Amino acid sequence: MYRAGAATTNRGGLPTDSGDSTVTLDQVPRWSDSEHRYLYENEDPSFPNSYFPDPLTSASGGETSGNGMISRFPVDHEINSKIYLWRGDPWNLEVDAVVNSTNENLDEAHSSPGLHAAAGPGLAEECATLGGCRTGMAKVTHAYDLPARRVIHTVGPKYAVKYHTAAENALSHCYRSCLELLVENGLRSIAMGCIYTETKNYPREPAAHVAIRTVRRFLEKQKDKIEAVVFCTTTASDTEIYKRLLPLYFPRDKQEEAIAILKLPADVGDENGETVIDERKIRIKPLPNLKKTGSRIREISTDLPVSDIGLTRRDSSYLDSYLDPAFMSLIKDPDQRRREQWEKAAEARSGWNFAKMLGYGDLGGPPLSAAEEYSLHSRYLAKANSLNLSEIAEMKIVYRGGVDNEGRPVMVVVGAHFLLRCLDLERFVLYVVKEFEPLIQKPYTIVYFHSAASLQVQPDLGWMKRLEHILGRKHRHNLHAIYVLHPTFGLKAAVFALQLLVDNMVWKKVVYVDRLLQLFRYVPREQLTIPDFVFQHDLEVNGGKGVIVDPRTKYIYQRQ
Repeated sequence: MYRAGAATTNRGGLPTDSGDSTVTLDQVPRWSDSEHRYLYENEDPSFPNSYFPDPLTSASGGETSGNGMISRFPVDHEINSKIYLWRGDPWNLEVDAVVNSTNENLDEAHSSPGLHAAAGPGLAEECATLGGCRTGMAKVTHAYDLPARRVIHTVGPKYAVKYHTAAENALSHCYRSCLELLVENGLRSIAMGCIYTETKNYPREPAAHVAIRTVRRFLEKQKDKIEAVVFCTTTASDTEIYKRLLPLYFPRDKQEEAIAILKLPADVGDENGETVIDERKIRIKPLPNLKKTGSRIREISTDLPVSDIGLTRRDSSYLDSYLDPAFMSLIKDPDQRRREQWEKAAEARSGWNFAKMLGYGDLGGPPLSAAEEYSLHSRYLAKANSLNLSEIAEMKIVYRGGVDNEGRPVMVVVGAHFLLRCLDLERFVLYVVKEFEPLIQKPYTIVYFHSAASLQVQPDLGWMKRLEHILGRKHRHNLHAIYVLHPTFGLKAAVFALQLLVDNMVWKKVVYVDRLLQLFRYVPREQLTIPDFVFQHDLEVNGGKGVIVDPRTKYIYQRQ
C-alpha cells in the first residue's frame, strides 16, 4: 500500500546534498492503485465497531448505501488519483512544495528533523525574516537545496483533553492553510508529513483523522488546481494508522464506502473538515408554507384599492393561520437541555434510590447517546496515552492473556489484586481504557479470577456503570464472554443486580466456572498467566479431588 523510502533509493533517484536520493512522484504508488485491504471484513457489518455515526447528522449530501445510510465521503476516483501514501521524509520527494511542522518562531531546533540540514543554511536565514507564524497558520519560503520548489511552514497546536475541539480546529486550519498557499502560489503538488510533535501531546490517530478529512474536503472544492497530495509517514505506527484510515475518507470502491459509513467517527467536521460544535449552530427553521402566504398577499392586493395595500401589509395578523407553529419556537437550547439533565440527576440523588439503599452505589443519571459515549471514550484514551501508568500495571490487576479456544484475545482480571484502599480509581480507569483499546476492536474474552477476592473491598455498581460508559459500545458489542472463576454468592447477587440495573447486554454474557479444569475448556492453560494463590484457592475450595497439580509448572491434570 505504501513504498518505503529505503526501497525507492535504488530506483534511479538522484542523490541530494544530504546523501539521500531524490524520489519522483512516478516512483510513489497512487492510493487508487494500491492493494485493497478490507480490514473489517470479518466483523459484523450491521454494527459499527470502531466508531459510531452521529444520530443527529443531517441526511443531506452524499450518496445512499445499500443499508440506507448516507455516505459522507462517497467514492471519487478523480480525487483518489491525486492521493499518495509514502513512508519517508517529505523533503526527499521531487514535488512543488513540502510541509515543515515548526513552532511560532520558525526556528531550526523545532522544525521537522533533518529538514534544515537537507535544505542548507539559506532556509534558516529566510525563516528569520518572516517574523514568526501563528498557530494554525502557514508561511512559504524557497526550498534551496531540496528537490522541491517551496517549503510551507506551519505551526501545529498543543493538545489538551479539556480543549480538544480547539486543538482539532487549529490542526485542521494548519492543513487547509498549507493547501491554500499551494494554490495561491500556482503550485500543483505537495508532500505533507504529520503536523504534530510528541512534545505537544497530540494523539496520533485523532490527528490523522483531522489531516485526512481536511485534505478530502479541500480537494472536493479545488481538485482541478491540485495534482498530487502525498501523505508522508516516518514511523511504522503512523503508517499503519494512515493505511487504516485512508479508506474511510478516500474509499476506492462501493465496498470500502459501505465499510466507511460504519467506521467513521460521529463528528467528521463541516464542509472544511473542522469540528462541528452543536451549541454554536443557528437553530431557526425555514419559513414554511411560503407559497400559500405569497398567494394570499396577491389575492388581498387585487381586491383592495391601491391606497389600502400598504395598510394591509402592515397588518400581518392573517399570517398566523399560515405559519407552522414550530417556526415560532427554536430548537431547545443545549444549555437548557443540559440543565434539565442535571436537575433530573439531582432529583434522583435526593430521592429514594433503591440501588443505593442496597449498597450498590449511585446508578442514576441520564443515559448517554452513541456520540456522547464516543466523545467520552476518546477523551479518556487521549489522556491515558499521555500519562505514565506503570504503577497501575505493576499491580497486575488487569493484564493481557493469550487467546481462547476460538482464537479470540483474552484479558485477565485478578480480583484479589484490586486493593481499593491504596488505588487511585481515576488512574486505574485510564489504564483500563488504554489496555482494552486494542482488544475491543474485534471479539474478545475476559477471564476474571474471583479467588479470595471476597476478602477485599470491591467497587460499587455505580462505578461499574461509569466504566462501561467510558469503554463504550465497541466493548459491549465485541465482548464474547466473561468467565468468572470461583464465584461467591455475593458476586452472583452483584452480577444479577448489574443485569437488572446497569446493562443486561454485557452481564448476561457471564459464565460461572467453579474449577480451573472447567475454565481450561474455554481458555487453554498455556494461554493464561495464573497467580499461585489461585491454584491454592482452587485446591482449598474443591479439595483437589480427581486432579494432579505439577508443583513445578503449576499445570493441573485430570487424575486417570
